[in-house]
Amino acid sequence: MLNDGYCAAALPWGIVPGATGRTERVAAAEQGGERAEAAGEAAYRRLRADVVLGRLAPGRKLGLEGLRAIYGAAIGTLREALNRLASEGFVEAEGQRGFRVAPVSIADFREIAELRLLLETHAMAESFAAGDLDWEGAVVGAHHKLAVLERRLLAGEAADTALWKRLDRGFHEALIAACGSAALLEAHAAVHDRYLRYQMVGVAFRGRAAADQHAALLDCALRRDAARAAPILAAHVEGCIAHVARSGSLAAFAPRRRRAPEAAEPRRGRA
Repeated sequence: MLNDGYCAAALPWGIVPGATGRTERVAAAEQGGERAEAAGEAAYRRLRADVVLGRLAPGRKLGLEGLRAIYGAAIGTLREALNRLASEGFVEAEGQRGFRVAPVSIADFREIAELRLLLETHAMAESFAAGDLDWEGAVVGAHHKLAVLERRLLAGEAADTALWKRLDRGFHEALIAACGSAALLEAHAAVHDRYLRYQMVGVAFRGRAAADQHAALLDCALRRDAARAAPILAAHVEGCIAHVARSGSLAAFAPRRRRAPEAAEPRRGRA
């Protein structure tokens, strides 16, 4: 029995005399945790975008102190974001030496491209079979935006590379949007981000061939012809790999070999 004339049961649930300050502290801690979580997510997304878009070059060391100055996030927050990126294949952890942006190679690009092709071909067939009129409209709209930019590129006009690749990706995502599987779309998006990093780092516009393949994929979508679309998509992806291999654009990011130390000249004995 409480001395001031009321019992604890009459109070709001979980609140007892003298607990107001503690409740406020708990609420403040929860708000602080939400802010920290939001800051962590923001740092992760910014870092991820900078890696995917090639702003952080392959092989670049990612010192936590330097990143803190750039992204304005705490060391612990950045370390957590980098660990997430490492699990996705965008960053490599180097033990006690920190992190670096994942390197690039033709072999790795080919492996990622083959996985993209496997997922996208299946998703495209499912989407073509299930897509409705709204889906068709979205595909036509996505292709129109991409085709306008491709015509400018073919005419020799300068264009924002990030915008070009965003529209390219938007068209391919529109093609598979009606596949009916959220898990498939999620898996494709993750692989496509890794593929996109190679496009941003090493691929210039391939010209008329790429634009014609996009137009052919649009025609297949409107005809619901997945059988014809599959080899067109394969040629589209394989053409990108071949273009990178021929250009040698990834060579600039290859690790430099350390120069072997010169042999020391033997000491001559005293005469």
